[in-house]
Amino acid sequence: MRRFRFGVTARIVAVLVVLGVAVFPLYWMFVTALSSNSDLFADQPRLTPDLGQFGVFVDALAEGKAAGWLLNSLIIAVGTMVISVGLGIPLGYALSRFSFWGKAVLTVVLLFTQMLPEALMVVPLFALFRRFELLDSLAGLVLVNSAFVLPIVALILKGAIDGIPKELEEAARADGARPFTTLTRINMPLIAPSIAATAVIAFFHAWNEYVFAVTFIFNPELQPASVGIANFIGELGTPIQTVMAVAFLFTLPAVAFYLLVQKYVVSGMTAGAVKG
Repeated sequence: MRRFRFGVTARIVAVLVVLGVAVFPLYWMFVTALSSNSDLFADQPRLTPDLGQFGVFVDALAEGKAAGWLLNSLIIAVGTMVISVGLGIPLGYALSRFSFWGKAVLTVVLLFTQMLPEALMVVPLFALFRRFELLDSLAGLVLVNSAFVLPIVALILKGAIDGIPKELEEAARADGARPFTTLTRINMPLIAPSIAATAVIAFFHAWNEYVFAVTFIFNPELQPASVGIANFIGELGTPIQTVMAVAFLFTLPAVAFYLLVQKYVVSGMTAGAVKG
């Protein structure tokens, strides 16, 4: 009995430690944002927020462009997620269920694209975007982010569909169902956890992306928050409280989205990695 209680206590302590490590950076950003200059450079760091400094959040949203940056980031992330998942589902289904010439090569190419650093593609993509007038456009960022995240989305969903017995689809085809109906009525409900997992991957990729955003966007009003926060860093000084306040606000939507779908993430990633 004592061993059982000790095991339960140890697990609770371990969970609390992991939770503290995960939450502490977010808490420290909040504390730093609500600290005065004297507290920031004091010998002893302030461990609790000074709620009297809460105006820094109001100033960041009212005087600056933080609200617009967050909206731009949300548009880019949601657009990337919708396009990547929307195209990744039929692509993953085709790779899993259909036989066609070059299928193995296509799969390898999709995997190879994940090894290419974004910085390597900046110059050719910049020339391509300038030709098609996609510079200084949120739509351009959505397209380029979707192109980079689509391969991994398709491969994860392919693995998930591989685990679905083909007998279910054969029974549906015997009843006259077409491939599209089979995909939407049978496969998609069964791979819903994997779809949620890939949606998280696509959302976070676009939400945190910096290289393409800082290269392809010139208008400050179209910049996402990942670029806008970096603009606070100046040669003569950096408003640390404002930077931390905007960074805290930048983190909240991503955390909220993950908490909304987190119960599907682990099961979805596992389903996409195991066949049978």
